[in-house]
Amino acid sequence: MKEALMMQGARTIMDNCVSLKAGETVLIVTDMVQENIAKVLAAAAVERGAEVVVSTMKPRQRAGEEPPKLIAESMKFADVVLIPVSYSVTHTFAVKEAAENGARLLVLTDFTEEMLISGGIEADFRAIKPVCKGVADAFAKGSKVHVTSPGGTDLWLDITGRRGNALYCVVEPGEFSTIPTVEANSSPVEGSANGRIVADASVPYLGIGVLNEPIVVDVKDGFITDIRGGRQAEVLKKDLASHNDPNCYNIAELGVGLNPKCKLCGIMLEDEGVIPTAHIGIGTSITLGGTVKAPTHYDLLMWNPKIEVDGRVLVDGDKVNL
Repeated sequence: MKEALMMQGARTIMDNCVSLKAGETVLIVTDMVQENIAKVLAAAAVERGAEVVVSTMKPRQRAGEEPPKLIAESMKFADVVLIPVSYSVTHTFAVKEAAENGARLLVLTDFTEEMLISGGIEADFRAIKPVCKGVADAFAKGSKVHVTSPGGTDLWLDITGRRGNALYCVVEPGEFSTIPTVEANSSPVEGSANGRIVADASVPYLGIGVLNEPIVVDVKDGFITDIRGGRQAEVLKKDLASHNDPNCYNIAELGVGLNPKCKLCGIMLEDEGVIPTAHIGIGTSITLGGTVKAPTHYDLLMWNPKIEVDGRVLVDGDKVNL
């Protein structure tokens, strides 16, 4: 009977997030772990008169791994693509190319059944849209960014000429968003990031989750040069080294959490929307406006960021100055 409660969130997705119309084709890309969520989404889509196809794959081995070619090709021909999966495929060529073909894509990575019932899914996404777009527009118009935090972050980035991405869980043709995080982000110019990141909120990957102690990351000329901290830092450090790819250390993203309903819990798409947090993404940047494709994309979250764009304070903790 839990599915009856989950249908409320599924209906929010169909009506408010993708504006599904009768007769449209919906492709649900899932894996063998997330099939129950896919089933509820399919029921809500059928309820609205859509043509629904569910493609189930083996769970990916890591975030950022491409889906099978058969599924990737199918994604290009759907009106709506919903992606409830265990490991993120957000930062993949498959998502990028499906968006370029006009699909409306919504990514539900590491979703739990409870996330369709309460939490970030309860937010009024359209009401949040103006703030989210305002921060993204400020990024798009900006050049020099300085990120600091009480925990010790002190990072400089150059975002000259880079787009600002507003992910507020509502998509038009050619757009993708994650859900239920609401965030504005941008991808810095490759090689431009310098300074220090202190993640003291969450690293919602690799089983790390909510942080017990800070992870300190040194950055030079766009790449991580050192990672230190306790046990959780070692998990991150060992995983990045295991891929034997320098692009895993690329500074790929600056993102700001903007969903007042999200709560820090160690699950990526809840954590990244939390106010007042910011995150620094590392690894792949191709879906955000950058040029780097890596085997991974992870996000390092900090509390109470202060973000200055060209000397003007844009974000200061839970305050956004537009």
